[in-house]
Amino acid sequence: MPSLSAAISAAASALAVERTRIEVAVSNIANAESTRGPDGQPYRRRDVVLAPDQVSAFDAALGQAGATGVKVAAIVQDHGAFRRRYEPSHPDADADGFVSLPNVDTPQEMVDMLGAARAYQANLAAIGLIRDMLAKALELGR
Repeated sequence: MPSLSAAISAAASALAVERTRIEVAVSNIANAESTRGPDGQPYRRRDVVLAPDQVSAFDAALGQAGATGVKVAAIVQDHGAFRRRYEPSHPDADADGFVSLPNVDTPQEMVDMLGAARAYQANLAAIGLIRDMLAKALELGR
């Protein structure tokens, strides 16, 4: 059975992942109208790919204890089609008057960001519960 410190390490790894998910969603929302990037193309939506991560912590009674956490495996671009909007006066409009816009769906990004924020809060609560449990165990040992 994993030690409590390994459980805290696993929850802490999730905190880092959820922070990254929030940052990527914010970046996507901020660039939802960016019609030209450094490569001359509209911004492409980015997404976070997660992978399991073995975390370990030292426990004096058990030796080395492990738990499965999570890590960011990659941040990838979504190669879906760009949105098109008719706006002939825009400097990036094509010959037909259409502007290619990023493939970012702002409401979906908000949902993703809220989900990541809730998961962050849940992991903070888990760490708090483990900390409280350790404090109670130390109190009983006195």
